[in-house]
Amino acid sequence: MSTDIISATTAGPSLRDTARVPLSRLVRVELRKMVDTRAGRWLLVAIVGLTLAAVVLFAFFGSDGDKTYWNFVGITATPQGFLLPVLGILSVTSEWSQRTGLVTFTLEPHRGRVLAAKVAAVLILGVGFVVLLLAAAAGGNVLGSSLGGDGSWAFGVGEASRVFLLQLLGLLGGLAFGVVLLNSAAAIVASFVLPLATGLLFNLVPALADSAAWIDLGTAQAALFDFQGTITRAEWLQLLVTSLWWVWIPLAAGVVRVLRAELKSA
Repeated sequence: MSTDIISATTAGPSLRDTARVPLSRLVRVELRKMVDTRAGRWLLVAIVGLTLAAVVLFAFFGSDGDKTYWNFVGITATPQGFLLPVLGILSVTSEWSQRTGLVTFTLEPHRGRVLAAKVAAVLILGVGFVVLLLAAAAGGNVLGSSLGGDGSWAFGVGEASRVFLLQLLGLLGGLAFGVVLLNSAAAIVASFVLPLATGLLFNLVPALADSAAWIDLGTAQAALFDFQGTITRAEWLQLLVTSLWWVWIPLAAGVVRVLRAELKSA
């Protein structure tokens, strides 16, 4: 009696030979996720709705002398400044708050690529919303001038770049809170409470007033709100330093946490 011995001479397929998911596809997936979820969909609707509402209200009820293009830009930038950080938070906390990380990081095991796709997706949306802001402000200025407003268009590329920088810094700040805390509710509360508490501290303690622009992001960003003013070299340096504390260092720490965090399915 003999037994045939079958030996495996060929190895199975290697994961190394499998092509990676293109980053462009990951970005499209992240953009789709922001629309598909109920929270993300209503947040996008709220940003668009409040932007347009701010324009209409200012056009009808604002002082005629104040109805200029750069004032319309400032009015429309306010609601977006509050909501864009929330958009950044929700984009990076969904896998952890809704326990879908196991699915996401199984389909794409390289967490760094997923994070890169999330950052790219929110920046694309952020740029789109700033373009909407500028277009809505233009429409508001036309409407305001037809209602007896000033109608001045004194606004250039330099001022527009400040708006983009201001809004995208807020968006990245939301991302930073999101990746550090990995919890939607906690990150949203912290993103509102901590800057507010810091601003109150520097306003209520006179001895800290001189150092406020180097620590408090709201104080350092004040120069960006003055669209008609000139930003000095010292003010740019203060903005850079405060951005390190509030955006770049927390964002880097949060990325490290995401790369090392334990995934839970339930």
